[in-house]
Amino acid sequence: MLPLHESASPTQRSANALHELPPGQILRIIFDYTAKIADEQSLQRVLSLMADMGQQMILADRCAVWLIDHKHQEVYTTVAHGTEEIRIPIGSGFVGYSIQHGEPLLIEDASADYRHNANNDHKTNYLTRTVITVPFVGNDGHILGAYQAVNKQSPGHVFTQRDLEFLTLAASYAGKSLESVMLHEEIVATQKEILLTMGQIGESRSKETGNHVKRVAEYSYLLALGMGLDSEQAELLKMASPMHDIGKVAIPDSVLHKPGKLTAQEFELMKEHTVIGYRLLNKSNRRLLRHAARIAHEHHERWDGSGYPRGIQGEAIDLFARITAVADVFDALGSERVYKPAWELDRILALLQEERGRHFDPLIIDVFMQQLPALLAVREQYRDMK
Repeated sequence: MLPLHESASPTQRSANALHELPPGQILRIIFDYTAKIADEQSLQRVLSLMADMGQQMILADRCAVWLIDHKHQEVYTTVAHGTEEIRIPIGSGFVGYSIQHGEPLLIEDASADYRHNANNDHKTNYLTRTVITVPFVGNDGHILGAYQAVNKQSPGHVFTQRDLEFLTLAASYAGKSLESVMLHEEIVATQKEILLTMGQIGESRSKETGNHVKRVAEYSYLLALGMGLDSEQAELLKMASPMHDIGKVAIPDSVLHKPGKLTAQEFELMKEHTVIGYRLLNKSNRRLLRHAARIAHEHHERWDGSGYPRGIQGEAIDLFARITAVADVFDALGSERVYKPAWELDRILALLQEERGRHFDPLIIDVFMQQLPALLAVREQYRDMK
C-alpha cells in the first residue's frame, strides 16, 4: 500500500515520467475544460466534463465525480467511465473515507488497503489497482463530494504525487462551478415542486385529482419533443403547464361544481379563470412563471380564433399554450367529471381529428397521433385511483 501523499518508487516514477503530459498541456486541459464547465447549467453535463478532464489530465483509465445523497446516507456517481450509476454507503470505500475525513488519498495497491470496497469491482467486473480521491469543498467549507481517478494508463501503472496535485488543482477550479450548478438544479427542482403543488390546488377547487396536472405536464413534454423542441424547452413546458388552470382558485364553487350545463352568465364567469391566472403569474420576471402566465391566459384560445379570452388565432397563440390545450382536452375528455362520464378513447381521437385546424393546431394533432402509444403509457402510469 502507498501511504497518504507518498510517491511511487524511483523506477516507477521514471517509467511514468516518459509518458506524462507536460505541465503546460495539463494546465491547458484544465483551463479549457473549466471554461466549458463554467458555461454549463446541466449537472449531468458538468459531471461528464469533469470526468473527461480528469481522465485526460493524468492518464486515468476511469474518472468519476461522486456526490453525497444525505437523504439515503449514500455517495453516488452517475458519471464513471464504462459503468452505470454506482451507490455505496456514505462512509465506505476510498471515496467514503475521503469525504468523511476531508482528506485526499493516493493509493498504489487498492487490493492491499482495508478501505477498498471490492464489491464495486465485483459488480462492474473491473479490477481497481491504483486510485486517487480528492474531496470537493464548497464555498462555505462543507464537502460536496469527491473527484476520483482509477488505474493509471502508463508503463508504471501507478499514480504519482504530481497526479494528485494536478487533480486537486482541477477539483479546486471546477468545484465552484459544480456547486453553482447543484444550487441551480435545486432551485429549479423547488420551483417545479411549487408549481406542481399550486397547479394541484387549482385543480382541487374543481374536484379534479392531482394526477390531472401530472398527466397534462407529461403529455405536454412528449408533444413538445415531437414538435421538435429541444429537451430544455420541453422541460420548461412540463414545469409551466401545471399552472394552466390556477385561475380557478377565484371561481365560485357554485360554478366550478355545477353538475349540469352552465348558463351563459356562469360560463362568462368561468372564462375569467384564464385572465385571473395570467394576472397572478405575469408579475414575475422569471422565465418559467412568464411562460406559465401565457399558458394560463391562452390555453382556451382556438386555432380558428373562436376561443377565449381574446379570440386570437393561429400562431398568434403561444406555442406552449397550444400544446397544453391539446394535452388538457385529451385528459379532460378521458376523465370522469362532475358534469360528464369519461369518454372512450375512440371517441376522443375522433373529436381531436374533427377539431384539427379548428380548435387545435393541425401540426400538434398530427404529432399527438404519432405519440399516442407514449401518451397512453403516461395515462396508465398516472391513472386516477378510485
